[in-house]
Amino acid sequence: MSSEPCPAPLEAAPLSRRECFLRDKAALFAPHERGRSTRGLRQTLRRAAALVDDLLRALWTDAAIPTGAALAAVGGYGRGELYPHSDVDVLILLPEVDAPDPQAEAVLKTAIERFIGLCWDSGLEIGASVRSIDECVSEAARDITIQTAMLEARLILGDPALYARFQARFASALDPQAFFVAKTLEMRQRHQKFENTPYALEPNCKESPGGLRDLQVILWVAKAAGLGQSWSDLERRGLATALEVRQLKRNEALLALIRVRLHLAARRREDRLIFDLQTALAESFGEVDRYAKNGRLQQRASEALMRRYYWAAKAVTQLNQILILNIEERLSTAAAGTPQALRRINDRFWDKAGMIEVADDDLYRREPHAILETFLIYQTTVGVKGLSARTLRALYNARRLMDARFRRDPANRATFRQILQQPQGITHAMRLMNQTSVLGRYLWAFRRTVGQMQHDLFHVYTVDQHILMVLRNVRRFFIAEHAHEYPHCSQLAASWEQPWILYLAALFHDIGKGRGGDHSEIGAREVRRFCRAHQIEGEAADLAEFLVREHLLMSHVAQKQDLGDPAVIEAFVRRVGTERRLTGLYLLTVADIRGTSPKVWNAWKGKLLEDLYRASLRALGGARTDAAAAVAERKREAQVLLALHAQPHSAHQALWDTLDLGYFMRHDANELAWHARQISRHRALHAQKQPDAPLPPLVRARHSPLGEGLQVLVYCRDQADLFARLCAYFDRANFNVLDAKVHTTSDGYALDTFQVVTDLQPEHYREWITMIEKGLSDAIGTDDPLPPPRRGRPSRRVRSFPVTPRIDLRPDEKGQRWLLFVSTSDRPGLLYAIARVLAQHRVSIQLAKISTLGERVEDTFVVEGDELQHARRQLEIETELLQAIAPQ
Repeated sequence: MSSEPCPAPLEAAPLSRRECFLRDKAALFAPHERGRSTRGLRQTLRRAAALVDDLLRALWTDAAIPTGAALAAVGGYGRGELYPHSDVDVLILLPEVDAPDPQAEAVLKTAIERFIGLCWDSGLEIGASVRSIDECVSEAARDITIQTAMLEARLILGDPALYARFQARFASALDPQAFFVAKTLEMRQRHQKFENTPYALEPNCKESPGGLRDLQVILWVAKAAGLGQSWSDLERRGLATALEVRQLKRNEALLALIRVRLHLAARRREDRLIFDLQTALAESFGEVDRYAKNGRLQQRASEALMRRYYWAAKAVTQLNQILILNIEERLSTAAAGTPQALRRINDRFWDKAGMIEVADDDLYRREPHAILETFLIYQTTVGVKGLSARTLRALYNARRLMDARFRRDPANRATFRQILQQPQGITHAMRLMNQTSVLGRYLWAFRRTVGQMQHDLFHVYTVDQHILMVLRNVRRFFIAEHAHEYPHCSQLAASWEQPWILYLAALFHDIGKGRGGDHSEIGAREVRRFCRAHQIEGEAADLAEFLVREHLLMSHVAQKQDLGDPAVIEAFVRRVGTERRLTGLYLLTVADIRGTSPKVWNAWKGKLLEDLYRASLRALGGARTDAAAAVAERKREAQVLLALHAQPHSAHQALWDTLDLGYFMRHDANELAWHARQISRHRALHAQKQPDAPLPPLVRARHSPLGEGLQVLVYCRDQADLFARLCAYFDRANFNVLDAKVHTTSDGYALDTFQVVTDLQPEHYREWITMIEKGLSDAIGTDDPLPPPRRGRPSRRVRSFPVTPRIDLRPDEKGQRWLLFVSTSDRPGLLYAIARVLAQHRVSIQLAKISTLGERVEDTFVVEGDELQHARRQLEIETELLQAIAPQ
């Protein structure tokens, strides 16, 4: 297609070639900036390529390229499709000569350099390779990416005979089987880069699984094998059905429209659906925020758009698998000359080289019960590793059979119950059922979670993927090969009967999300309904319902309440009730937190949960939550540890006599011994050297017993702003505080313990220790005013999905201390900003529980201070805290 010449405006300077090109390209894509229609988009992409063709022909002429050379489009541009800011990849074919002519070569080189310079001056983002035919063939043999780009080459202008020779040489050197293997391996590596899921929160619409690249791979391997160059060709060759071609074209058009709008919105090549662009993109599709009747935000516009994207990407993933397997089978049959051998499984299914093959294409339509049986066979048949292309296609075409009647069928319910209760293969079966859309069709409540984003800033998966990740985590507790990951969980799982109850709880724990109201209550109702329908009764049904309803309870208590308080343990135990419920809740909680994001779980959270589990288990076993008895036992254990370090028999007593019951309840025996050893030595050394001088501050750090981060001890004269100064140091040194326990001795000393982590390399922890011990000592010793908080820049996710700052300050149940709850977006310097406000009002912190959930923090503090007793002062503190934690 040729573009019309750009006329000069009246009484104005003529537009440059660059201005004409950019104006014409913008005009081409302007009709696609808004709306949902994809009509005419493919023609626009082709017109954009034709526009570039015309410009390149003009520039080729302007550069005076000598005759004999040729200019070819390659890559996506070679396909004749060009996105607004895609690179323009070209191949300049050098003429074949019998004998070298240095002068002619110099002239050609100069002309080519001039041509490439003109391209950039004209607004083309060009990528040019200059090669002879021999070089093209040798480079293609070495690099599959170059080979793929040349596979889509087309001549723009130049010597047609030279281009024909190039095409012939390239085609003769191309091995379809080797090309197929290389491209599928490359696709697998690309998928691994994106964690093998199309459901990333910021997916790449081109490169992620289910993106445009997966569609291109199908056409590349088909073209290399001589099976066609378009979806219609594949249909004519019997590789794709008419339905599949319609789905391919529809989803390809949606992904292409999203990519076009990403380029236009970013004004550059941007293929990622980044948070910054999702809202604008959603609005361009006509999506709006949706609110419930009570005014609560129910669904963001961006969530609606992303769900459309995820459903398209899922369809592409399914169709890619079907067609790739079909092409592989066609190539294998052509190479071997005979079809692959089949091994009979039963009357309905065959084993075809480790893949389950349906006995005939109409099996599911004729016998719908076979749909779920497929996955039961997948679980129970040794040697089977997947579904064949024929089976995948049959499942894809049978989706509409899985209706309400199918879900109510007693035989199907019995089969699904069998799948759930199998001793192995549950994770793989459920994932395969989700990939093939069977799980959502059978569990209608689960279908609503497919592709549903979670904008809570710590889930990195969509709801359905998170559920399956939690299921996988629970399953791993029962597999001996994974016992090293979480030994305590594996130990508990080894004695747990009916693991399928935990699998069921994992499957339903978040199934109520996105439906308004408390998702735990909704999930509990759904799992109870499931149990009734599937004849699961009695204790098993009650336990599943309890685990789903209370799946957030244990993490809430462990991370936000004082586990050293016997009343906390008693209240938790009353709510749990039995040891079996406690163990199930513990296993599900660990699996759930680990399934949110790789960044959310840490060893400290693991310790808090385990401490709560063990304390609750003792209480359930009949042990009274007698604080005095617990402290006595802990002291005895600490004294044994002190003796092992050759500590004098009563050296610890002077310190312990100055500490209250709360100190001993909040620290385990290992920490008690470490504190006593360090402080008694510090006091003894000081008494020998300077007995009349004030005791200097003591700062000691060690590699955390948890194996992650450092544990830091501070012992010094108490002062009003001490905690704030310590937080200021950790902030400046880029340490994240996970936990802080603050105590004041009866003789006026502060004994504070911190759990800290850093992004620095873990093998450098000895350097960390030296740095902290020196830096914190200096920070304590200064009288300088507290510095202003660091103005840390929030992350992109926080800017796109801010958390409304909340402060809740209220007396504890006994009315002796105050509880401060802080919820806001995470950023550098946040903890120090809070501590600084409290220090300025002479409010002391007794306990700090720092809970970071991705980019959101939910911190809990136990505080004391005279100003908290006055309503006006309390209001001032709350106001200043809100200002301190507000996004910057």
